[in-house]
Parts: sequence; structure tokens; C-alpha cells
Amino acid sequence: MNSVSSNAVSFVAGVMQEEPLESRRQQTLEWQNSHRFRPHPVPSTSRDAAEEPDEMDKLKAKLMSAWNNVKYGWTVKTKTSFNKTSPIFVLGHAYLLNSEDEVERFRLDFVSRIWLTYRREFPQLEGSTLTTDCGWGCMLRSGQMLLAQGLLLHLMPPDWTWPDAHQLTDVDFEIFRPRSPVRAAGVPIPSFGAPPEPTHKKLVTLFGDQPPAPFGVHQLVDIGKGSGKKAGDWYGPSVVAHILRKAVAKTSVGQSLAVYVAQDCTGENVRHLIAADPSSQAWKSVIILVPVRLGGEALNPSYIECVKNILSLDCCIGIIGGKPKHSLYFIGFQDEQLLYLDPHYCQPVVDFTQANFSLESFHCSSPKKMPFSRMDPSCTIGFYARTKEDFESMCSVVGMVLSSSKEKYPIFTFVDGRGQDYGLDALSSNHFGPPPRLLPAEQRGRGNIRQGSEEFVFL
Repeated sequence: MNSVSSNAVSFVAGVMQEEPLESRRQQTLEWQNSHRFRPHPVPSTSRDAAEEPDEMDKLKAKLMSAWNNVKYGWTVKTKTSFNKTSPIFVLGHAYLLNSEDEVERFRLDFVSRIWLTYRREFPQLEGSTLTTDCGWGCMLRSGQMLLAQGLLLHLMPPDWTWPDAHQLTDVDFEIFRPRSPVRAAGVPIPSFGAPPEPTHKKLVTLFGDQPPAPFGVHQLVDIGKGSGKKAGDWYGPSVVAHILRKAVAKTSVGQSLAVYVAQDCTGENVRHLIAADPSSQAWKSVIILVPVRLGGEALNPSYIECVKNILSLDCCIGIIGGKPKHSLYFIGFQDEQLLYLDPHYCQPVVDFTQANFSLESFHCSSPKKMPFSRMDPSCTIGFYARTKEDFESMCSVVGMVLSSSKEKYPIFTFVDGRGQDYGLDALSSNHFGPPPRLLPAEQRGRGNIRQGSEEFVFL
């Protein structure tokens, strides 16, 4: 005997009852018309079914936003301990915290980094009811911080530090006795009323949480639609790299700065991108973003030493990464611990239309660490080169650092030539494709590499 599911039974019953039901409705309408009664409108079941999910989605979004605002709107009072006998490396700078002078240098360096976190109460994101990025926008915020570091190098004097940081007396890590009561970890440093430098202030406004801000969350979410993303979605480090590239290209900053996302490893493609005028010797500065995967489900320990060496370079602007589904912006390390800025702190939106808006919520005095072993293998590494000479030097230095890896193949490498020389045309044009395929160092100079051969390293 053939069996029939309950769904099928319901469907058959519906078909069988359809004709009598319509007949009864017709009789009712005729009786109402004959007695001059105006019938009550019959609700459209299909329309209600279509509208109900929208209303439910709105309610869910509001409830989730409220929960995330509470979840990320407070912090636990904790301190991070640092070893006084081991150096701390922060994007090309080294600090041995064995004296107050060194601690002060480290503190000024860290506090001067641009800190971009979750925000709430900003204008509604287009196509959604969201007025906060709490709970889903951490990768976008990490990407913003990496781009902000590149812009600091591009726009500010070398070794610039934030003037207000010199007056900071709170220290949220255990090195020496703090000279004022300890604040909760992650709480912004206090404002001292000193007028910020115009360039510093202008740089921060580029990341404002208003639709016109070129690198604000509104613009980044809008650009992300081209890769099938929308507000409320999780953004991976590779997608964020391409979003940043497009965001910079749309602004006046793109006239002097280019962003290159590695789809291949060829130097000529980068040189062509940053040549402001191919007929002249003028060059743009460049930010190079390299999305990679450093292992399978977890970080391959063989890459740890290489990651350390990369974070020790002056040309490195950090790593967009984190723990699984928990993005962080890595800027350095000490021993076997990564140093990072955490975007998971929800703050009210800052009104940049006010002439003297405060910058205190864009700088953090709470350095945090986590073990390398907890690092998600999927990440994007950033580099900055101001001039052609800097770019050539970067290729050389990064190449030496990458060759130090214990793995058979380096994380990535630069090769001379152009993408088509290695059969990488499709990768160069695939702006939202998979992570880059990069040639191992021993294959430099070879042409006609077959796509899909074992001479490629899939990261």
C-alpha cells in the first residue's frame, strides 16, 4: 500500500473542499447584495503571509539590536599583564618594558592608534531597520582600523602620536603602578580639551557613522551589496578587503593612494595600479591587502613565526583577523600572545557636525592579548608603501620574512611580471573571488603555469 504524508493529505483535502467553499461564498454575496448589505472585506491570506515575515524580521532586528547594545555596551574591569623582560612588537616598533620611559613610549604608541568600535543610534542603514552594527559589524570595524592605520602613515608625520595621549595618567595594563583609579577595560580615554590637529580630526571623520562618510559603515555596507552582502550579515576578511579597495577608489583619497587586493602575486600589476601617470615617473602610495588562510580548521603553528616577523615590519599596517566569528585587529605581539584592538564595545554615535566633537572614543588605552593558538586561520594582511622605492624595499623585505616560514611554501610571495604571464588573468579580474592563489618562491620566473596544477598553493 502506498503511504501518503500528512502534508499531502492536507493538500488533497484542500482541493476537494475548494469548489463547495467557493459556491457558499457566492451564495453569501448574492444574499448580501439582495439585502443591500455591504460585505466586510475578506482578508487576503497570501498578502498577510507575505507581509508577516517582514514585520517579524523588523521585530527580530529591533530585539537583537537592543540585546547587542546591552551585551557590548559594558565591559568587565580587567588588566592585561605584560612581561618586562620580553620585547613587545607593534607594527615595526619594539618596546622592552623594563623602565617607565619605555612603558611611556609603548603607551603613547598604542593610544595613538585609531580605535573604531560598534556604534549605536546612527541613521538607519539602507534596506534595513538597523541603527547599530552591534553583533555583526566587527569585521567591518577591524577593516576600518586597518585602513585608518594606512591613512595615518599616508597623511600624518612619521612617528606621529596623539597629543592628548601625553596627558593620560591611567594605564590599563600591569607594568607599573597606575597613578589614578583603574577604569574598566575598553573604556575610552578621557578628553583633555586640547584642540586636535586638523588632519587627525579630518581623518577620523572619514569613518563617521553617517551615510556621507566615505569609509563609514553606511558606505561599506552599500559597497558590500556587490558581493551579495547586506546589513546584518557576517563579513569575512577577504570580502572586507575588496570593500575597502572600492571605498578608497571612490574618494579623493584615491588620487594619491591606491588599494591593491592580492588576487595574484605579480609585481607588475601593482606597479601598473600605482603609476599615477604611466608616461611620467609619478607614483601613488599603495596599500596592499593579502587575504590568506593559514591552516585548515585552526592556525597552522608553522606559520606563527612568520606572522610575528610580518608584524615586526615597518611597512605592515596590521592584520584583519580574530577568533572564529569574532573579529579583531592585530597590531603586534609579545612572546606567544597577539596584541590587538577590539571593536566589540558599543558606543553612542559621534555627531561630526559639531565643531568641537570629542575624539576620546576613537582612542583606546586598553591593550589586549590572546594566544596565537586561538587565531582564526582566515585573515587579511595589510602593507603600506609611500613611494616606488618603498614598494621595492617592501617586496624585498617581505620576501625575506616569508622565506623564514617552517612550511614548505610561504604564506605568499611577490613575483615579477604580470598576471597573464602566469595564467592568472581570471584571478586578477575576480574582485570578489576566493582567497588568492600565490606562487611559491621556487617558481619565480616560470611562465605558462597550468591553472589547477600542484605548483599553486591554495591558501
